Amino acid sequence: MSIDLGAKYVWHNGEFVAWDDARVHVMTNALHYGTGVFEGIRAYYNGNQLYIFRLREHVARLLNSIKLYGFGIDYGSEELSKAIKDTLIKNGFRADLYIRPLAIKGLGPIGLDVRKLKTEVFIIAMPYGKYFEKEGIEVIVSSWRRLSGQTVPILAKVTGHYVNSVLAKLEALNRGFDDAILLNEQGRVCEGSGENIMAVKDGIIITPPLSAGILDGITRRSLMEVAGDAGFRIVERDMERSELYTADELFFVGTAAEITPILKVDGRTVGSGNVGPVASKLKILFTDVVKGRVDKYRKWLDPVW
Repeated sequence: MSIDLGAKYVWHNGEFVAWDDARVHVMTNALHYGTGVFEGIRAYYNGNQLYIFRLREHVARLLNSIKLYGFGIDYGSEELSKAIKDTLIKNGFRADLYIRPLAIKGLGPIGLDVRKLKTEVFIIAMPYGKYFEKEGIEVIVSSWRRLSGQTVPILAKVTGHYVNSVLAKLEALNRGFDDAILLNEQGRVCEGSGENIMAVKDGIIITPPLSAGILDGITRRSLMEVAGDAGFRIVERDMERSELYTADELFFVGTAAEITPILKVDGRTVGSGNVGPVASKLKILFTDVVKGRVDKYRKWLDPVW
C-alpha cells in the first residue's frame, strides 16, 4: 500500500530511492526499541525562492541527539545540510514543506546492544500546510506527566520518547479536544504533546525554561528573539497550572504548529476566547520572517536554489 504525500523521492544513506521503495526490515532495531532520532524542519516558498528555516540549528540538534545517545552517524552537518537541499531539488518542490531527517538503528538481532548496528539515515520531505486545521484550539491538561530528565535525555529528539506524547494526544482527542498540555513531575507547566507553550499576562510573554523539562524548541527560541525585537518583554520562568486558566493569551509554538492560539483549557475560556493581539502580531511577524521579507532575519534562511 502506498501513501501519497506529494513526494517522489526519499534520500537514504547517500542515495535517492523512489517513495514507495523507502522501506526498512521488520527486524530494524528502531521498530522494537525506539532507537531513532529525528528533526522536524520547515521550508517556505514565497513564489520566487524556497527557504529552509534555521537549517543549521536543526541539523545541529539532530547531531546532538545522536551524540546524547551515542548512536554514531556517518555524516556531518555539511553533508546532511546538502542532502536536505538536494532532496528538495530532486523532488522539484514549489510549495511550503515539512522536512523529516530520521536516523535510526537498523537491522539486527533482538537485543539492546546497538553499538554495532548501522545507523540508517533517511531524509523525507513533503508539501505541508497547517498542523491544526482550526485558527484556535481547545486543549486539556493531560493526566500523563512529561518524561523526566532523570529518566531520559529530554534535550534529545528521540522517536521512543514520543510514546509519552502519543498518550497525551490520544487522551485529548478521545475526550473531544484538539491537544494536550503536559505538566512535569513537579506539577508545573511543561509543554504540549509536540509543541512548546507561551502565555501572555499583562502584556508580558511567559514561557517555561529548559529546566522545566521542555524540548529546546528552535521555533520557540526564534520567536523569543523576534518578539523581543518587536518590543515585547519575555520572561522564562516556571508556570503553575492555574496560570493557564488566568492567562490573557496562550499559544503553542513549534515547527509543525508554528503559532497556534489556545482558546480554551479544560473547558475554561482563555482571555476573551478569541485569538489575542500578541499571537496575531507574532503570526504576522513570523510569516514575514520565514518568507524572507525581513532582512534582519535572513541569516535564519537557507535558499534552496
